[in-house]
Amino acid sequence: MKYTPIDCKLFVENRLRLSQLMEKNSLAVLNANDILPTNADGTMPLKPNSDLFYLTGIEQEETIFLFYPDAVDADSREILFMKETNPLIETWEGHKLTKEEARKISGIKNVQWLSEFRKTFHNLMCDCDAVYLNTNEHKRAVVEVQTRDARFIEECQKRYPLHKYLRLARLMHRLRAIKSPIEVDVIKKACNLTAKGFERVLKFVKPGVNEMEVEAEFAYEFIRGGGYFAYQPIIATGKNGCALHYIKNDEQCKSGQLLLMDVAAGYANYNSDMTRTIPVNGKFSPRQKKVYNAVLRVLKGSMNNLKPGKLIKEWQKEAEQMIEKELVDLGLLTTREIKRQSPDSPAVKKYFMHGVGHPIGLDVHDVGYTTEPIQAGWVMTCEPGIYIREEELGIRLENTVLVTENGAVDLMASIPIEAEEIEEIMKK
Repeated sequence: MKYTPIDCKLFVENRLRLSQLMEKNSLAVLNANDILPTNADGTMPLKPNSDLFYLTGIEQEETIFLFYPDAVDADSREILFMKETNPLIETWEGHKLTKEEARKISGIKNVQWLSEFRKTFHNLMCDCDAVYLNTNEHKRAVVEVQTRDARFIEECQKRYPLHKYLRLARLMHRLRAIKSPIEVDVIKKACNLTAKGFERVLKFVKPGVNEMEVEAEFAYEFIRGGGYFAYQPIIATGKNGCALHYIKNDEQCKSGQLLLMDVAAGYANYNSDMTRTIPVNGKFSPRQKKVYNAVLRVLKGSMNNLKPGKLIKEWQKEAEQMIEKELVDLGLLTTREIKRQSPDSPAVKKYFMHGVGHPIGLDVHDVGYTTEPIQAGWVMTCEPGIYIREEELGIRLENTVLVTENGAVDLMASIPIEAEEIEEIMKK
């Protein structure tokens, strides 16, 4: 394990909260993600199932968690089924969790080998009235392969067609949206790693370096700190900064250009998200600084507007109104254009075409009920931007913030963001 172990108290409390939402006499089953193939005999690294990790802390392939809070037998209320190792597996793949190690990580007393699952599951299905099964439900998800969860649902409904089946994802989204103090502390560690990466890059960037070299500097700090890239890094110089999801990261950085870096660390399966835009030669031009400070004002204003009780669409509208005003001051829009704009095609969208923020946690675009009012305990990104293609000028600034009853707390407040501060560090 590359990271400091998380107190199993988190997973115990998460299971308790889930039990309070489940129907009476129902059980839930969660599966680990598949190890996905690439080509030939290659495979991708295992990406832990976020819901399974949230309830157990376990990251090992083929794991199954069976949760039956109302089971008559106390030993049947929480059962973790693990892959049993052998000398051949240990020779080729290394150590697998023992039962005792799994108990320590998860706080689950009853740990069994996978060979016991089918019999145990059948016995408990004969007792329960309803079954919660899990799927990856996200409005932006594109699922083109049959997952382990999908295969299990198909098999389960075929073998037990008369049970009442329910969607576990609806409950998990509600639980995962509000982060506990332990979760916030882990996200802070990811933010701290991100800070170290950015500080290193500020001292490294100069005309002539390649985008991929900048990516490597971040990787050095993230990996040596027990973390990883939370998502595919965007290291975009010049016109590349106007492509929202640019990931080629292979062009040379030139004097006079800006370098937009949407890159952040993940730690212990929890993620952070940050964007900074810096001058390649260490000095903003007057025009660059004017646009930069406009975006920075919107970032600060949007963080100030991020409060419990507000709908995300209202928060988005406020950000667009602030950017609209900045665009007029920058000479990019006129008040006449704004007055004549179509409600279906706001003029601001030419220069700011994405959302101002999203939930973040175990997933970078984390789950939750984004059509409901914002709540204290949500962790959000805040990421306004202005993109001027005709000037090959793209500026986005982004921090990870915690929503509290008193407003937003910037979890990246220590990371340099003021234009003068960035220039001073790069000068040194």
